[in-house]
Amino acid sequence: MDHHIDIDVLRDPEFPAHQLMSALYAKLHRALAAHNSTRIGVSFPGFSLRVPHLGTRLRLHGSLAALSTLMASDWMTGMRDHVTLTQPMHIPENAKHRVVRRVQVKSSPERLRRRLMRRHNLDAQEARQRIPDELARLAKLPYVQLRSASTGQSFRLFIDHGPAQSHVTEGDFNAFGLSQVSTIPWF
Repeated sequence: MDHHIDIDVLRDPEFPAHQLMSALYAKLHRALAAHNSTRIGVSFPGFSLRVPHLGTRLRLHGSLAALSTLMASDWMTGMRDHVTLTQPMHIPENAKHRVVRRVQVKSSPERLRRRLMRRHNLDAQEARQRIPDELARLAKLPYVQLRSASTGQSFRLFIDHGPAQSHVTEGDFNAFGLSQVSTIPWF
């Protein structure tokens, strides 16, 4: 993992940046899944936790060969008018490293109630008593809005950037370009 490509979402009066980022990320996810890629990671250099958002830059990390193979495919069809992108560039030598991972949040009381009803054969009132609305934990992490290819349901993919660290942890990335343990260069 010695190269990166920056993809910046352009301002558009018709589509907010987070909507374009979600569309771009959905296309990337489909491409990574189609290529069975485990060697490309992602980061969002402009992310913020204060007002949770991912910013307007998606950074792809990987080897020159892995990034070139991905970019030779047509995964960005329909997005090229909404983004600018760089050629693959070397990672700066003084880069730190960090884990960028998916966080699954159990924030929907209604979903938790349905699950409880199904598993314990409870009615809706009993489930509501056990899981009141006040138990909802709202994630304060940035996310992209995606649609499941298998179920068609829309969901939020919450993304956490771990603390910067000085050492590299090598490993695979999932079809979202995320990992629970592998690091990406951070600069």
